[in-house]
Amino acid sequence: MKYFFICILAAVLTGCTGTPQGVTPVTPFELNRYLGQWYEIARLDHRFERGLTEVTANYSMRDDGGVRVINRGYNSEDNAWQQAEGKAYFVDDSNSGALKVSFFGPFYGGYNIAKLTDDYTVALVLGPSTDYAWLLARSKTPSKAICDDYVAFAAQLGIAAEQWIWLQQCQ
Repeated sequence: MKYFFICILAAVLTGCTGTPQGVTPVTPFELNRYLGQWYEIARLDHRFERGLTEVTANYSMRDDGGVRVINRGYNSEDNAWQQAEGKAYFVDDSNSGALKVSFFGPFYGGYNIAKLTDDYTVALVLGPSTDYAWLLARSKTPSKAICDDYVAFAAQLGIAAEQWIWLQQCQ
């Protein structure tokens, strides 16, 4: 019986690091080009970011070869900045934009880069399902044409345009 529960737990945790159906993480992927500061332009609603504005994600290398993740956002209700530090590792090989990220001990979630501009300035990131999605950019104001292109791409994956919560304005 103990073995059964361990297998179920392993299957559940592995499922959280998976890739949503119909999504192929970008390849080739160059982590060194992806590192640095990103602005959250839009996201789907989820409780751990609810009410946050001015959200940024900063990625840097860890000593163990993983990626240090610092997410930061402003909570106007508390009139305070909130920050979470996590760690990310490649799921398979480092040539694919499929990572697993953890902010809570041994529990990991999928971090799948589904679309990325050639110059690494705009990215669509999905979690283990299409219930979790973020539009990230190096600039607070990416072009409207790029935003529209990414929203249309997300719609092909089943994410309706009206689901997005916009934190920044596309120009």
